[in-house]
Amino acid sequence: MTASELSPATGVADLEQLYRDVHANPELSLQEHRTAALAGDQLAAAGFEVTTNIGGTGVAGVLANGPGPTALVRADMDALPVREETGLPYASRQRATDRDGYDVPVMHACGHDMHVACLLGAVRELAAARGSWSGTLIAVFQPAEELGTGAQAMIDDGLFDRVGLPDVVLGQHVAPIPAGLIGIRPGPAFAAADGLRVTLYGRGAHGSRPEAGVDPVVMAAATVMRLQGVVSREVAGDETAVVTVGALRAGTKENIIPDDAELLLSIRTVDPAVRGRVLDAIGRIVRAEAAASGAPRDPLIETTHSFGAVVNDEEAADRIGAAFARRFGADRVFDPGPVTGSEDVGLFAIAAGAPCVYWLLGGADPGHFAGVTSKAGIAAAVRDLPSNHSPLYAPVLQPTLATGVAALVTAVRTWLPSGSTRNE
Repeated sequence: MTASELSPATGVADLEQLYRDVHANPELSLQEHRTAALAGDQLAAAGFEVTTNIGGTGVAGVLANGPGPTALVRADMDALPVREETGLPYASRQRATDRDGYDVPVMHACGHDMHVACLLGAVRELAAARGSWSGTLIAVFQPAEELGTGAQAMIDDGLFDRVGLPDVVLGQHVAPIPAGLIGIRPGPAFAAADGLRVTLYGRGAHGSRPEAGVDPVVMAAATVMRLQGVVSREVAGDETAVVTVGALRAGTKENIIPDDAELLLSIRTVDPAVRGRVLDAIGRIVRAEAAASGAPRDPLIETTHSFGAVVNDEEAADRIGAAFARRFGADRVFDPGPVTGSEDVGLFAIAAGAPCVYWLLGGADPGHFAGVTSKAGIAAAVRDLPSNHSPLYAPVLQPTLATGVAALVTAVRTWLPSGSTRNE
C-alpha cells in the first residue's frame, strides 16, 4: 500500500502535514483541546454531525448514510510525558503540567498521532464515497487512553445516548512491526491492565543518623526487587503476566531520610485468574516488606486504573481479516499472538453489546527487515527497534499512513453494505 494508491479524496499531502502537526503538538491526557478541535473541524468539513466535550475532551462524529448497520471507529488522542529524542524535523518540543502538578515534556511516543491522522483520512475517503456504502459511521476521537479512563469517561457521559449504539467497534494501534503489515488476532488480543500507586511509610530523620528513622527508600528498593519474583516465580511458564515498576519517587535532598516513598506499578495479564493471583501477590509482598522494615503504619495501595483484556469477536475478526487479505495480500496479514500492551477500546464494545475488532498496524521502516522472512527473524528485528513509549519511537510516515487509512476503510466497508442496497 503506497500513498499513491489512496483515494484522491483522502488528500495525501494534506494528511501527511496534519500528521506532522499533531506529532509536533502533543497533549497529555484530558488536555487534548487542540487535537479535539482539529478532529471536530475535520469531521464537520466531511459532513459529520459533531458532538464535542464528551467525557472531557472526547469528540464523536456521526454520518448517517441510509439504512444498514452502524460501525464505530475509534482513535485515541493523548500523548505521554516523554522527552522526544527522534531528531525529526517535526519533533515535539512541548511541555505541560501533568495531573500530579509536575512540569513534564510531552511526546506522541505511543503513536496516537498516527491513529488520529489515519481515522481522519478514512473519514474523508468514506464521506466522499458515500454513494458506495449504506449505514451509519461513527468516528470517535477518545481522550485519556494512557490513563485507561477515557473510554469509560465517554461512555459514562452518555456517548451512546448521543450517537446511538454501534453494531461493531473497530480500531487499530501502530506498532514497531514492518510498515505495510497488519496483525489481527481473533479472541484475546490485548492484555488487561491494572495501575497501582503504592505509598510506603517510614519515619524521617537526618541522613547521618539512619538509626533514628525508618528509611522508606530502602523499603521501596527492597519492594521493587522482591516484586520481580511475582512473574518469575508465581506465574506458570504458559501463562502471561508483566509487572513493571515505572516510577519510584522519594525524598528531596541527599541528607534527608524522607517520611514516605511512592511506587507506580503497571500490571498486564490476559487470564482473569492470573490477574487475581498477581494482584494478590503484589499486595502480600508490599505489606510484608513494610512490616519487615518496621514501618510505623501499613502501606497504602491504590488502584489508578483497571480494565480488562481486549477480546476480538472471533467471527468478526475472521471476516475482517479475510477482507484485509483480499485488500493487501495474504502475505501482509498475520496473527501477532497475544499482545501484552493494553487498550481500553474494548470498553466501547462491552457497553454497546457489540463485537470488537482491533488490530496492529505496522509502522517500522520495512528496510530494517530486509532479507528477514521467518517469524523468529522478524521478532528479533522488532526487538532491535525503539518500542512504543520510547523517546526514540516514531512510525515511518509512509506506507504507515496509507496502510492505516486503507485498513480502516476496508474494515468499515466490510461491515456496511454496498450502496446498491440503499433506498434513495
